[in-house]
Amino acid sequence: MRSIGVFCGANTGQDPVYSEASAALGKLMAEQTIAIVYGGGNVGLMGIIADAVLEHGGKAIGVIPQSLVDREVAHTGLHELHVVETMHERKAIMAARSDAFIAMPGGFGTFDEICEIITWNQLGIIKKPVAFYNINGYYDRFFEMISHTVAEGFVKKDQLDKLIIEADPVILLQKIRAFSDASSDYWVDFKRI
Repeated sequence: MRSIGVFCGANTGQDPVYSEASAALGKLMAEQTIAIVYGGGNVGLMGIIADAVLEHGGKAIGVIPQSLVDREVAHTGLHELHVVETMHERKAIMAARSDAFIAMPGGFGTFDEICEIITWNQLGIIKKPVAFYNINGYYDRFFEMISHTVAEGFVKKDQLDKLIIEADPVILLQKIRAFSDASSDYWVDFKRI
């Protein structure tokens, strides 16, 4: 495991636990020589985890659209900062440069990014672990919704089972390292075709 793509908020959230847990994960990634590939910002949880990785001697790679460089301060202390034109380019570079993915707490951008990666795994475009750092139970309701989609027949249960959800950063990284094939050959209900 050389690098992990991390999707997270450009805000820190209401509870300081989000910032503390983000810094803890960044420190742990640096200690385990896992590079972070992330959105390239110096704000919110993005800035906190990147700073923690750098502070502890790790490698940080940012990918940020020019429009966001203009609106949110890009991190200037990274090993690499790729400025792209579109969010599609950002996600493609992050997917190519990452061996696995973690969604930390965040908003619509985080949901968009992690759901696209899940979809790419489902379709077999990539085969990489997808994990949710469930700080303070942040993703509990998200997983209730995903369980509902399984119950209603829109997502296969094996796709849900392949998603890693964990609140302890040490165990989170262990589960990512232990993960195997993330793709499925039956994401669609063939009996209806």
